[in-house]
Amino acid sequence: MAVSRPWRRRAALVAALLAVPAAGMVPAQAAGPLAPVAPGLSRLLSAVTGATGVTALVHADDIATAERAARGAGLTKITSFGKIGVVAVRGTADQVRAVREADGVSYVEGNEKLKAHGSAGTTATRSLQTQAQLKDAGGAPVDGRGVSVAIIDTGVDPTHPAFKGADGKTRVVRSLKSLCLDGTATNCIVDVPTVIDTDTLSLGGHGTHVTGIAAGNQLTLTDGTKVGGSAPGSKIVSVSTGAALLVLGTDAALNWVLENHKAPCGAGVAASVCPPIKVTNNSYGPSGGGTFDPNSATVKLQRALAAEGVVTVWANGNDGGDGSANLSNPPGQDQTPGVLSVASSNDQGTGTRDGTVSDFSSRGLATSQSSWPDVSAPGENILSSCRPTQPICTQGLQPENGPGLLDLATYNVISGTSMAAPQITGIVAQLFQVAPNASPGDIEAAIKGTAYKFTNGSPYVAAGPYTSSFDKGTGLVDTFAAAKSLGAQG
Repeated sequence: MAVSRPWRRRAALVAALLAVPAAGMVPAQAAGPLAPVAPGLSRLLSAVTGATGVTALVHADDIATAERAARGAGLTKITSFGKIGVVAVRGTADQVRAVREADGVSYVEGNEKLKAHGSAGTTATRSLQTQAQLKDAGGAPVDGRGVSVAIIDTGVDPTHPAFKGADGKTRVVRSLKSLCLDGTATNCIVDVPTVIDTDTLSLGGHGTHVTGIAAGNQLTLTDGTKVGGSAPGSKIVSVSTGAALLVLGTDAALNWVLENHKAPCGAGVAASVCPPIKVTNNSYGPSGGGTFDPNSATVKLQRALAAEGVVTVWANGNDGGDGSANLSNPPGQDQTPGVLSVASSNDQGTGTRDGTVSDFSSRGLATSQSSWPDVSAPGENILSSCRPTQPICTQGLQPENGPGLLDLATYNVISGTSMAAPQITGIVAQLFQVAPNASPGDIEAAIKGTAYKFTNGSPYVAAGPYTSSFDKGTGLVDTFAAAKSLGAQG
C-alpha cells in the first residue's frame, strides 16, 4: 500500500555479557588515578565476583594505547575501533577493574544490553491511560468494548495472540475478502474465516500489523516489552482488498461496511457478540497525494457512512513535503465531519508527547487548509502484531517474541502513516464506547478540540474553530482529554 513504509531507524540489539574462564593472576599495575567507568559497568562491577566474565570497551587517546592497556590487564581483544581509540575486550571483572589503572586509559564502558526504540504509541496518545483510569457510563474500562472496528487492508491473521479474546476465541468476528474488479456490489465480498492474512504478496502482513495497532491486546512479550492497541476491548471486522490494490476493490469494501455496519455478522447475531461497526481504517492511497474529488465513489461512500454514524479514518500519506504542494491523501481531505486524515509523529520510542513530525508524513499545501491533515498520532517505529512469514513484517528487522513460548517473532517494528491512522481508529472506538449516541462530527470535534499542541514543525494558525498546521493538523491526539470531554468518568 502506498502509505506504508518500512521502519526508518534501527537500534542494534547487543549480545548479553559473555562468560569467560578466569585468566589467572592479574598483572600488577602502576598506581595512579582510575579511569572513569560508565554507570552501567560500575553497577555490574559492584554486583559480581572478581572471576565473573565481563565484556567491556576500553578507551584511550589512540588505539595502540588502548590495546596495550588491555593486554597488560590480561584482557582478550574482541575487536577495535581504530579511529576513535577504543578496543572491545572480554575477561574477568577483576581484569576490567585493573585496566582502569593502566596508563593512558581514559574511559571504560560495559557491553550494555540495548532495547529497540519501538513503541506501541498508546502512551503518547494517552489511550493506555484512558484504558486504565477512565470508565464508561456502566463502569467498564474505556477500551473500545461494544464497538466493532473495520480494517480495510490486506487481511488479518485471526489466530495471532493479539486478537485472542478472554474466551479463548479470536476477536476477529468477520474476516472477508474483496474479489470485486468491476463494481461496488457487495456480492463480490466473500468470507474467508480460516485464512491467515489473506494476501501474502509484497504487502502481506500489513493488515495484521495495522489491526494490532487499532485493536491488539495489551500483552507483555518475553523480553518484558509492553504491546497493545488503542481498543483491545473492541471486535474486529477485516475486509481484505485482495491481491490487486484497485479503487474498485477498496470501494467495494467501504460499500460492504455501509450496507452491513449495523449488524456485521448478520441480523441473527447479537450485538454483544458482534457489535455495530463505528469506524473504518483506511491505510492506503495513491502516491504523491492529489486533488480532492468530491464526485468520487470513495467520497460518496464515506459521506454516506458519516450520515449513518460511522467514522472514516485515512492515513495521510508518506510523501513528506514542505507545504509548497498538496501531498495529502485525496479522500482524507473531505471536510465532511467524521472523515479524519492522520499525520505521523515520532514519540522517540519513549512515549513522549513532545515528539516530532515524521519527515515522511505527507504535508498539505500551506495555503489550502482543506488539504491539511486533521490530527497526528505516532506512526514511526511502531511495534505491533506480525509474523516472520509475512513479507511486510520481514522489513522491520526488529522482531520480538511473545507472549507465549511458541510465539516466535510475533511482533515487529514498521513505520508509516499506515501505522498512525489505526491509532486514531482504535481511539474512535474508545470514544464511541464513552458516547454511544455521539455523531461522527461529535467524535471529530472531541479529537480535534482536545489535541495536544506539540510544537515541532510548522506553527499552528486559526483554522475554523481550531488551530491547525499543514504538517501535523490540530496536534497530537489526546485520548484522555477527548474521552473526558464526552463524559468519561474517572
